[in-house]
Amino acid sequence: MLEKKEALYEKAILIGLITQNQDEEKLNEYMDELEFLANTAGAVVYKRFTQKLDQPHSRTFVGKGKLEEINEYAKEHEIDTIIFDDELTPSQLKNIEKELDRKIIDRTNLILDIFAQRAETSYARTQVELAQYEYLLPRLTRMWTHLERQKGGIGLRGPGETEIETDRRIIRDRISLLKDKLKSIDKQMSTQRNNRGKLVRVALVGYTNVGKSTLMNVLSKSEVFAENKLFATLDTTVRKVVIGNLPFLLTDTVGFIRKLPTQLVESFKSTLDEVREADLLIHVVDISHPSFEDHINSVNTILAEIGSADKPTIMVFNKIDNFSYERKDEDDLTPVTKRNYSLEDWKKTWMAKSKYPSVFISALTKENYEELKKIIYNQVKDIHTQRFPYNDFLFEYYDQEGKEI
Repeated sequence: MLEKKEALYEKAILIGLITQNQDEEKLNEYMDELEFLANTAGAVVYKRFTQKLDQPHSRTFVGKGKLEEINEYAKEHEIDTIIFDDELTPSQLKNIEKELDRKIIDRTNLILDIFAQRAETSYARTQVELAQYEYLLPRLTRMWTHLERQKGGIGLRGPGETEIETDRRIIRDRISLLKDKLKSIDKQMSTQRNNRGKLVRVALVGYTNVGKSTLMNVLSKSEVFAENKLFATLDTTVRKVVIGNLPFLLTDTVGFIRKLPTQLVESFKSTLDEVREADLLIHVVDISHPSFEDHINSVNTILAEIGSADKPTIMVFNKIDNFSYERKDEDDLTPVTKRNYSLEDWKKTWMAKSKYPSVFISALTKENYEELKKIIYNQVKDIHTQRFPYNDFLFEYYDQEGKEI
């Protein structure tokens, strides 16, 4: 069975650094995520290589000795692809390819590749293609390394540069064309958003693979594609949801991730417009993930970048059915870590002091689902009544204590 799997998947190794800004624990978290990304893209990871440096080596990212170690392992195990956890500069990429003679990709390129696999609609494909070309443009010279191996002389002066410049011009023209195409689609989508009437707009946001699409299916009683893979959803989905007597529009958006490529943030601008124009955000968090607090910070950083950090928000801590912790014995005198926090402990931390309402649920088993519905109902109702103060409801769905009438 393993042989069949290896035949279908590319053999890969992962490279990461312990630096002044990234300790070993943080690196391990990033490498776990990078392996998940690699699996999603279609690779099986054979080994991880890490090195401790003050900062990445300017020429080859890792030191010379580590690069030789990686090269020996890659040759011995016939590795197809070598994946670096950080974005490589064009010169680093070129130098590493010369040394290792293997396919070299960085985290940004890997994420772009997954997005290209996941893009289903013309709109998503256009956004991904734009991001790929913007990533490729400064790295174009590496495609012409075969010319550098030739000695100069009659007939060989300059054609490499000429071809590179020609390709750069083609890519720039393509980028310009794609941007014009996206502007046209943006106008259409903006018109569609304006035509949605007076309904309150609610957007699901969160880290990738936290269960947003599963929650969307539960709330809207629809069948949005959901899968236990990173970036299972790329296209924005909008559904009309009714809780009690109150209708609103619910939008499922693309998942965020740490070190999200700037090219993707820019090319997915109109997808993120759904978040910008939402009246209420439902920030979904995978409470069972050991780095869920980092995930929250990553999402909040991107929300701040697009000017949506101060929107009314509901914090939904999902996957409580998958939550586990390490129980400490009473005579255990070692320091308490976050791994020792139970759900009840977490509820007494910063979550209790948050300015946003929060709820702990399982979208899969629907545990605490009714509590979530009440919170959404009250938040949407507040926004609706502020906007339309003289609009009468047919009846009240929940009383003042949050009990269903």
